[in-house]
Amino acid sequence: MLTLDWRLISGSAWWFSESSKRLLDDEDANPDCTNVRRYQSLQLDSYFGDLRYPRQGRVKSGSYMQKIAILYDASQAVLSTFDLDEVLQQILIIARDYFHLQNVAILLLDKETDELYPRSQIGWDAGHDAVRLPMGTGITGLAARQKRPIYVPDVRNDARYVESAKSTLSELAVPLMVRDEVVGVLDCQSENVDHFDKETIDLLTLFSTQASMALQNARLHALERRRALQLKAINAIAQQTTAVLDLKELLSKVCSLIQHAFQVSHVSVLLKEGEDDDLFLRAHHGDLTPRIPEDGRVSADAGLWGQALVTRKTMIENDVKGNPNYIGFYVETAARMCIPLVAFGQTLGVLILDSARRGAFNPNDTQSLESVADICATAIQNAHYVERVKQLAYLDGLTGIFNRRFFELRIAEEIERAKRFGASMAVIMVDIDQFKRLNDEFGHLLGDEVLRQVSSIFHQQLRKFDVVCRYGGEEFAILLSQTNPQHALAVAEKLRRSVEIWQFPGVPRPVTISAGTAVYPDHGSTRDELVKAADAGMYAAKQAGRNQACLAPGLSIEQAAGSS
Repeated sequence: MLTLDWRLISGSAWWFSESSKRLLDDEDANPDCTNVRRYQSLQLDSYFGDLRYPRQGRVKSGSYMQKIAILYDASQAVLSTFDLDEVLQQILIIARDYFHLQNVAILLLDKETDELYPRSQIGWDAGHDAVRLPMGTGITGLAARQKRPIYVPDVRNDARYVESAKSTLSELAVPLMVRDEVVGVLDCQSENVDHFDKETIDLLTLFSTQASMALQNARLHALERRRALQLKAINAIAQQTTAVLDLKELLSKVCSLIQHAFQVSHVSVLLKEGEDDDLFLRAHHGDLTPRIPEDGRVSADAGLWGQALVTRKTMIENDVKGNPNYIGFYVETAARMCIPLVAFGQTLGVLILDSARRGAFNPNDTQSLESVADICATAIQNAHYVERVKQLAYLDGLTGIFNRRFFELRIAEEIERAKRFGASMAVIMVDIDQFKRLNDEFGHLLGDEVLRQVSSIFHQQLRKFDVVCRYGGEEFAILLSQTNPQHALAVAEKLRRSVEIWQFPGVPRPVTISAGTAVYPDHGSTRDELVKAADAGMYAAKQAGRNQACLAPGLSIEQAAGSS
């Protein structure tokens, strides 16, 4: 009967792991090192042979050859692939076929919750692969806690047994360890009572060392691939921030890249805006079902993001159901990470990652995601600067209202909108009466002040979505959305009266305006036709004695009333 010490076996796992690493490195560096598997098999032959037989007079037995064959197959699993799922499946198949097991599974340890969960299994009954076992619970939990194999010859007589298959009568749980640290458990079950004899237990214990190394190698490879993907995403995001200046397009691309690179269910960007510094959902991308619309508004002090903004630190909640202050954006969210967006000392908003899987966020990913958040914050700040520059390009430097460049842009949009919805819109052209004379009498400084105050009067008297522009000199152009001829004329008259009664400091006489109105589609269907018609109305007002508001020629007041 083969008898092995468990501490010695754990030590052998470390020895073989280090030997494998050196051999693999040598194979990459030296083309002559081509038969790595054969060399490892010989090393195992020597090492474990010394463990079983003394040097003198050693004789190979069937049990010994079986042991070497199992360890060789295990080393094949280590070297043949780095895909975690494939490694796990190979381990299970070897255990099942060599030891004639009906049910075999690998449970991995979740270090965050200190629980074991089935990662791969063969033969379990349906529905049992979602179980999570705390350390010390069940045969597998006890093996992980005590760091040694636990064998139950008849599970019917052991209250610790947690059922995974109704046909199971005996169970052996062997911890999977790397350098004295438990990473999981190899759980072997049989339909026979007392299926595992002493030699089988020893062989499975030896096999578990190879399974541990295969598992660890696959994990390390997956981690490196994940980091490489994350670095690639960081580089792609950095490139996007220099290529895309439109904020909405930038945020949309960033959300998509982060979701793919960091394998989360949903990514959202909330930005601070408004006087109250509330957060607005400006972009999101992913697979979850939204509960709030895009551009939805939330308080900056609420939820997990509120803590992130106050502390300016990344906050992780791997089980949102256990947090009474959780505020959900998406129906399926089970875990959340919030990263503040800070640029040049200014908090701009928060980057939120949601996952449908509990415990999804690994603190090891925090540094990479914070790097992404820093890049995003700087890009958002730059986009804001670009937007402000655009706004300055559309503003008149003297009066602060929109300039002619903006008028030309908006009139085309308003005409297109009116065509699409079958609505009307109006253009009002305004000229300050005898403005040159005012400049000559009172000076240009006072004339500039009159222009500023007239602009302010127009801005106060019109609706927020109406557009006031300085067209040139003392002329103004006004765009009124969804306005008929009668209402446009009434607005022009209201502006005329407001200017007439206004007391302009330093001007001893009244300042008046003349206005002409034109309406789409009554006076024209293009920009030139409408501006020409409104100009004609303004010139008609001046010819009639100034200080008047006139409808463009071609449409009487009675016709305007009928059109309304």
